[in-house]
Amino acid sequence: MFYVIQENVFQEENYNKIFDVMKRLKLPYEILRFDKNGNINKLMNRRKDVFVFGSVRAARLSCNMKWIPGSFYGENHDFQIYKHFYKNNLLNYDSQLKDISDKINWYLNEVKFIRPTKDSKVFNGRLYTKNKWEDTVKIVEEKYLGVMPPVTIQVGTPKKIYKEARIWIVDGKIVTSSYYKFNDNVVWTEDVEPEGLDFARRMVNIYQVAPAFVMDICLTPDGWKIVEINCVNCSGFYKGDLQKLVMALEDLYSTDRILFN
Repeated sequence: MFYVIQENVFQEENYNKIFDVMKRLKLPYEILRFDKNGNINKLMNRRKDVFVFGSVRAARLSCNMKWIPGSFYGENHDFQIYKHFYKNNLLNYDSQLKDISDKINWYLNEVKFIRPTKDSKVFNGRLYTKNKWEDTVKIVEEKYLGVMPPVTIQVGTPKKIYKEARIWIVDGKIVTSSYYKFNDNVVWTEDVEPEGLDFARRMVNIYQVAPAFVMDICLTPDGWKIVEINCVNCSGFYKGDLQKLVMALEDLYSTDRILFN
């Protein structure tokens, strides 16, 4: 495949290693840049067998260009869809669904977990106080020029988490993994423990949102849980083995398995 890779989309050292992988595997790629006005540099590639790594904006560009496979953004990466399959294996299965403009009732000094149900990047899913949430709503409204977009959110209670990990799945198989947090401390470490990987495999056997996707999992007092499902095109790499990821994508979308226009 041909790869279009957005430059500097994630502030992490490991993200730039994707370019080393492209060169090592001798795969063709082109760098995508957005200026401050959202305009892109002229892309020279004219192929259709393109895979994108980058932001949600890059994923939408992929759709407009009709690249195949392009990006999986906007498919089934939605809590409202996958909750029916994973059920109480989800960390926030007990979340209430609301629109971002709906009123939320707060107790004094209460903290809630809030995120968009879709992997939309409209705002970051995390713990919010009443003031922090109201400030976030204002920022979103300003971002969309004073017109609040319809965004379904999930509102839940804080949960105790010991550690969090990211799992990359391609064609129903785990290809690489990375821890990214221990007890609220950011720690990027390769090779998630077998129990975490076994949990992720069981979840993959229950449901797959796309041919390739990212599953964030965590260890809690109640065992392993799914934090959320993310788009493989728009997720940070942490300490994942990028060569294994790209080789799995190449195997899944090799030209002898799929016909391109």
